[in-house]
Amino acid sequence: MWGKTSHSLSKIIIRQYNSYRMSKVWKNVAATLGLVAVSVVASATTVHVMKNGTPSGRASSEVSGTEATLSASDYGFQNAALSVGQRPIGSAPDLTPAAEASVKAVVHIKVQKEQRVEQQQMMDPFEFFFGGDPRNSSRRSQPVVGYGSGVIISNDGYIMTNNHVVDGGDEIKVTLNDNRTFKAKLVGADSGSDIALLKIEGSDFPTIPFGNSDNLRLGEWVLAVGNPFNLTSTVTAGIVSAKSRSTASAGDQLEVSAFIQTDAAVNPGNSGGALVNASGELVGINTMIYSQTGNYAGYSFAVPINIAAKVVSDIKKYGTVQRGVLGVVGSEVTSELVQKEGLKVNEGFYVADFAEISAALAAGIEKGDVITAIAGHKITSFGQLQEQLSRFRPGDKIDVQVNRKGADKTFKVTLRNMEGGSSILKQQSSSVDARLGATLRPLEADARRSYGLSYGLVVESLRSGALKNAGIREGFILLTANDNPLRSVADLNKSISPAKGKTTGRRSGSILVLRGFYPQSGDVVTYTVEL
Repeated sequence: MWGKTSHSLSKIIIRQYNSYRMSKVWKNVAATLGLVAVSVVASATTVHVMKNGTPSGRASSEVSGTEATLSASDYGFQNAALSVGQRPIGSAPDLTPAAEASVKAVVHIKVQKEQRVEQQQMMDPFEFFFGGDPRNSSRRSQPVVGYGSGVIISNDGYIMTNNHVVDGGDEIKVTLNDNRTFKAKLVGADSGSDIALLKIEGSDFPTIPFGNSDNLRLGEWVLAVGNPFNLTSTVTAGIVSAKSRSTASAGDQLEVSAFIQTDAAVNPGNSGGALVNASGELVGINTMIYSQTGNYAGYSFAVPINIAAKVVSDIKKYGTVQRGVLGVVGSEVTSELVQKEGLKVNEGFYVADFAEISAALAAGIEKGDVITAIAGHKITSFGQLQEQLSRFRPGDKIDVQVNRKGADKTFKVTLRNMEGGSSILKQQSSSVDARLGATLRPLEADARRSYGLSYGLVVESLRSGALKNAGIREGFILLTANDNPLRSVADLNKSISPAKGKTTGRRSGSILVLRGFYPQSGDVVTYTVEL
């Protein structure tokens, strides 16, 4: 099955967003593999199809040489791992110290959200003949409660979890291992990596030391710590069965697909919990499982902590994740591609084309080159390429090694941002009208090119508010508001401000007509939004 998956990953655009073409590919593969996020909703199992760095302080840096590594410690996280002595080869490690220490820092998360539901009503037959609506229905709000896990990463109350655990939540409560309960604030979230950052008020909270996920080895013992099926403080054990696993097929919004694959039992409710090594170090955030039923079936996947640490560091410092974009289009090297293109290497990433504004092209990389290493790290798969690029920010200078017709060449590449520049991007969604209840961002340059557009806003996340009430779903691309093109969040705010009050039933408010499309289906939809 995995062999078929690898072939489906051909012709992938290396950029830090999901294009329409890829969302369809991932959607199909997800259906085949049964990849699901592991969260619990309404105390029952609900399956969700699931839908990147330099040391702080500098706007840019150079990363070169052999095996240059950016780990969690480079983002300011401390490491005070348990001491694990040498053991004879073949003997099982004693996991009890790691288990006992880690459960104290893994929390139970309860999320409450309001969900708009359609309620069909009986209709008087006379109404049908005398002008009534045969589709008579009403909309009402219905509370939905979801559960998941999180990891305390600092003693002042910062908590890391999955974005899909808290996405759209109106109220978030966190319960510690000692049964203390706190109301949590969502600091920020990144749907592309499925990582979110929460904050609770207090001090001296228990934490888990950060490890280096690059140092994980196949066959190494790990622990999955979380709250499956709403059972608190649960620990399961397994081994690392694969690294840099590309499973972006798990969702339409996922932008980083380089998971740690384990056979530690993970079930709904484990999402956002800790993947811990035998030294008690946090090496990953448990995110999804391989399943055709919604429950554990042998494989689980975690976001490597070296990626997750970069994400939360960016959220704290910049308000949004800073992704360094290489700007190449291509596919993994396969035996068929070697034969067709006459390649001289059997592994790497084949460059077939470039983005509209490409850092790789500007540095001298050409079509037909095969990328074999990033910052000294060998590249054999798309997942590995994504994993390495996810560690850097716009403006970072990295060594990119390619094979060109049998000759190895190294290029110094200055990574770009989503808009094609090399500077750090400021958060652009914070100024959106609060009544909308949404996080929006401008459509990236490569995405605009892919869709054949010159503008647009992406609905990145939703909470209670006007957009959610109108029926708009995440991923929707807004093109116009009251017939005005939306090139920025500011354009949307301008359309809201002059909106004149209209009588809408029992109350008076503003009407906003939004038009756009869903890239997954291609459906063009117009929504009338009451403010």
